[in-house]
Amino acid sequence: MHLQKIHHLAIICSDYRESKAFYTDVLGLTIIKETYRQQRDSYKLDLALPDGSQIELFSFPNPPTRPSRPEAQGLRHLAFSVEDIDACAAELKSKGIEVEPIRLDELTGKRFTFFADPDDLPLELYEN
Repeated sequence: MHLQKIHHLAIICSDYRESKAFYTDVLGLTIIKETYRQQRDSYKLDLALPDGSQIELFSFPNPPTRPSRPEAQGLRHLAFSVEDIDACAAELKSKGIEVEPIRLDELTGKRFTFFADPDDLPLELYEN
């Protein structure tokens, strides 16, 4: 087996319209396809990043909440690679998104920071 890259990551949100606006308007991801599945009363929104990787945004009636932040079992956080972390953090702040102070990864020497999506999923900016 030879895994090549991550194709997509799936996120279940509590408020579809709010999360759709966050991932498209705030983060600037491109909509590939939006599907409403009537039998499940569920939306599936396929979103693309510039490198071809994707996020699948799902809505389901009454999903359980995340147990804790960020050390719940399972996905800890999603990290986005950026060229200029200062500019990206400033842009998020200008859109009303709370961004943690930029820190230095002591293992790699790279700078990073965290912010959250509308459901408090930890998202990271990691500078190249």
